[in-house]
Amino acid sequence: MGDNAIKILLVDDKKENLLSLQVVLADRGYQFVEATSGKDALRILLKNQDFAIILMDVQMPLMDGFETAELIRQSDKLKHVPIIFLTANMNTTEYIFKGYQSGAVDYMIKPLSPEILQAKVMVFTELFRKNQELQKKEEETNALNEIILKANKELAVQNAAIEKHAEELRKKNMELDAFTYISSHDLQEPLRKIQTFTNLILSNEYPNLSENGKLKFDRILYATNRMRELINSLLTFSRATLLDRKFESVDLNSIIDDVKEALRENLLEKNAVIITDFHDKAKIIPFQFVQLMENLIHNAIKFSQPDLPLKVTIKSRLVSGADIQIEKLSKEVNYCHISFGDNGIGFEPQHNEKIFGVFQKLHGRDLYEGTGIGLAIVKKIVDNHNGYVDAMGEPMKGVTFNIYVPY
Repeated sequence: MGDNAIKILLVDDKKENLLSLQVVLADRGYQFVEATSGKDALRILLKNQDFAIILMDVQMPLMDGFETAELIRQSDKLKHVPIIFLTANMNTTEYIFKGYQSGAVDYMIKPLSPEILQAKVMVFTELFRKNQELQKKEEETNALNEIILKANKELAVQNAAIEKHAEELRKKNMELDAFTYISSHDLQEPLRKIQTFTNLILSNEYPNLSENGKLKFDRILYATNRMRELINSLLTFSRATLLDRKFESVDLNSIIDDVKEALRENLLEKNAVIITDFHDKAKIIPFQFVQLMENLIHNAIKFSQPDLPLKVTIKSRLVSGADIQIEKLSKEVNYCHISFGDNGIGFEPQHNEKIFGVFQKLHGRDLYEGTGIGLAIVKKIVDNHNGYVDAMGEPMKGVTFNIYVPY
């Protein structure tokens, strides 16, 4: 008999009646437990409460079926087990009422009808089976809920730790940016004095200086100018984080017009042409995007080919995050894709990521002056827009920058 067999308790003081019941209910997968008295039945039930049904004879010596049923009903664990009385004398209304009053759910009068007995037992055993399945499902659900609750608690602890760490990082970044801003600002004053006194010496004492002295003072002025340029770049880099982010829907043509005006002399010197093709307005931080475009165009001017007129092409179009397949961008968001291409000297493809690092320069200072912060500012501004930027270069064929900002 399998462990999952449904158990039926048979209670009768006569062995032949117990055997008869088993014969009638045989071959149905039941497991039978016999009790020859009410006392015996109670002893069995105290050890095992997983019976689907109790078939009990009423007339038994010492403790009849009614008394046994009443005692069974007093137990919280047993009071829900259905009892069917089997008797030859239950033929009066008073007798029937006493049977129900003692806790029976049904009764059958002997001689028993095998078909009716089988049908009634099947109803209660099937009900028991369904209840067992339901109970098992509830236990599984409760166990799963416990696992989920535990996982949620662990996740909440981890999230809290992550939030705390993120907040600490934000504070550190703010402190670092503030330090950069203040330090760079404070460095301007002594640098200004160096330049002022150097210019005074050159103006008043220039004829009295030796050629070597003149060269040294020229190098001092050159170094102070480079220092001022570096400080201004650091200030710009720190302001990209310190200032509030106020987004506006802006026509990119107005941004380019501002930049062209600011770099008019540089563009004329390089005989540069800027071609634009903008699909629509972009949702951006205007003053930061002016800085971004100014840095990109200034970068294109600086790294233009000596004997070739500079050509810059800037385009924009609306794209879906799901279509561009960039891991850092959301698939559920639409983006304004701005492509910025030039025909300058370019760079080797292996430097695609390196160029956005602070103080990263791909060319020697003797060939191309600069602080190495311009493109780092570009990346920081794009990050402020919750966007993404990359670059693709090819030697002597120029560079293309791809910028994606939420639309």
